[in-house]
Amino acid sequence: MKVLFAASEAYPLIKTGGLADVAYGLPRALHDLDTEVRLLLPAYQDILDLVTEIIVLGGLDIWGTGRNHRIRVLETHHPAFPFPVWLIECSTLFGRHGNPYMHPHGYDWPDNAERFTVFCRAAAQLAGDALGLGWRPDVVHAHDWQTGLLMGMVETLHPRPRTLFTIHNLAYGGHFSRAVYDQLHLPWHWWSPEGVEFYGGFSMLKAGIAYADQVTTVSPTYAKEICTPQFGYGMDGLLRSRAYKLHGILNGIDDSEWNPRTDKFLQPPYGVEQVIEGKQANKKALLERYGKTVTPEMLARPLLGLVSRLVEQKGIDMVLDVIPTLLAETNANFVLIGSGHSYFEQALNNLAARFPERVFVYIGYNEALAHLLEAGSDLFLMPSRFEPCGLNQMYSLKYGTLPVVFHTGGLADTVVNATPDNTSAGTANGFVFYTPSQQALLGTLRWALSLFANNPAQWRQWQKRGMTTDFSWEQSARRYLELYQ
Repeated sequence: MKVLFAASEAYPLIKTGGLADVAYGLPRALHDLDTEVRLLLPAYQDILDLVTEIIVLGGLDIWGTGRNHRIRVLETHHPAFPFPVWLIECSTLFGRHGNPYMHPHGYDWPDNAERFTVFCRAAAQLAGDALGLGWRPDVVHAHDWQTGLLMGMVETLHPRPRTLFTIHNLAYGGHFSRAVYDQLHLPWHWWSPEGVEFYGGFSMLKAGIAYADQVTTVSPTYAKEICTPQFGYGMDGLLRSRAYKLHGILNGIDDSEWNPRTDKFLQPPYGVEQVIEGKQANKKALLERYGKTVTPEMLARPLLGLVSRLVEQKGIDMVLDVIPTLLAETNANFVLIGSGHSYFEQALNNLAARFPERVFVYIGYNEALAHLLEAGSDLFLMPSRFEPCGLNQMYSLKYGTLPVVFHTGGLADTVVNATPDNTSAGTANGFVFYTPSQQALLGTLRWALSLFANNPAQWRQWQKRGMTTDFSWEQSARRYLELYQ
């Protein structure tokens, strides 16, 4: 089977979020299951600076906003991918450094509609073998709003490939005006409530939902949630009407990068057999990274970790509210890594200044520190108000760090509350609260810290369960193959 995997980002070439991790992990897993993959990306300047060997496959004239763009289709090979990566090169649209969607001053690129329409038009032509390469995909798999139009554009191909569209986060719909739609010369018959029209403008993501043969999202629970007004962003009615083709498939994690047995950032790596000693050693290394002289008493204290974007969706406001209370009531320490809204960044820095021996903060993202935090923490804080899939809770489980999560999306699909019934059934692996509030989070953390202090044997069982669960991409890839077929 041949699959054209079209996305706007893929780790390690370009990354802003979880989409990049999926565009890295899933096609690799598909390749391992004997699928012939071509990964298609825009040729951002940062990607061109990263790759070395480039072959020009050919050129195409693609209509944009009132003008034709001469684009080149490039092929490159990268050690991260065991198959060719194809790039759509158009320097006027993609030859920019930094975030692929936003200007350095923080606003969306004003030509985003044109950029990703051109990308989709080029992808559709490649799916029709416009360059005469002798390679036609059986399936075109597109991701998020940036590739939504592609699902409609391949309708005119003969033979037409099967199509699958994956929603990674419905909150980002790719919304543009009717004027932009007309300037792009998109098909007139798409303009309807059953097509791309959305409250007077149009949505590229809606095009993906409307025209794809199959639609997936990144966890079973999120597939249900987006069919409700609370999580549907105005598309819940459309999604309910397309429920026959909507599927929730849980993302996997890259267990070559996130594996405590082989993790190059750990001091030392460890397996389930050495979880106590391994986590203690890494807790010590983590605290020393913050310049602390670590005593046995400090190591005995529970350590609560967080790696997150500092935005309300992630529940960081709830975390900030409960930390002072827990510092007063318990002997817990906190390590927090993240960046986002300046208000939350400053609030975290203020906490670290007030409690320099108990609250340790890193503003930004540091890969080595994030791995060390997963290994050295006892509890991982992930109280997202909504979370389509989430990866950090799965990382935490693999590292023997019990997650504390709100019951939503992929968090609900991966973390099983440590109630007596779930513990007796052998399924418990973390702590779950069911109302997105400070009080609910605080109560759950009090309960978890009490169990940490008073029931170490049971804690080890919960750790073992998480560490031995298979979160690899292979299971997800097999589900996608079923849909492709």
